Amino acid sequence: MIAIGSDHGGFNLKEEIKKMLTQEHVEFRDFGTHSAQSIDYPEIACTVSRAVISGECTRGIIICGTGIGVSIAANKIKGIRAALCHDEFSAQMSREHNDANILTMGERVIGSGLACKIVSTWLKTEFAGGRHARRVDKISQLEA
Repeated sequence: MIAIGSDHGGFNLKEEIKKMLTQEHVEFRDFGTHSAQSIDYPEIACTVSRAVISGECTRGIIICGTGIGVSIAANKIKGIRAALCHDEFSAQMSREHNDANILTMGERVIGSGLACKIVSTWLKTEFAGGRHARRVDKISQLEA
């Protein structure tokens, strides 16, 4: 189960990604927003992050205008490794090397076609473990 959410600046892209997830038979839960009416992105970032941390969802996708704000907010939640990705290679590496559990993107930065490719790559890429696990553990220690 994938958690997905956006603020008003990412609403349209979130809706496009939901269509792609449905076509790919990927289960998701939409944590809002449900319109293009202005809301504060930290609330959505927190809600999606908590769904991932609790185990309700395995990973999350959060979208705002640039992807920056939701990335910063999500990374304040202990256990979250949110990665801002606007290309497929970064999405792959964020999973393979960093075990990112949240993907963030910006609607005002990339188009829906590329965003869907990024999401697909991110969802299909597994964490490599090995030497990368040691590094991810060191990141977790920073939260202590």
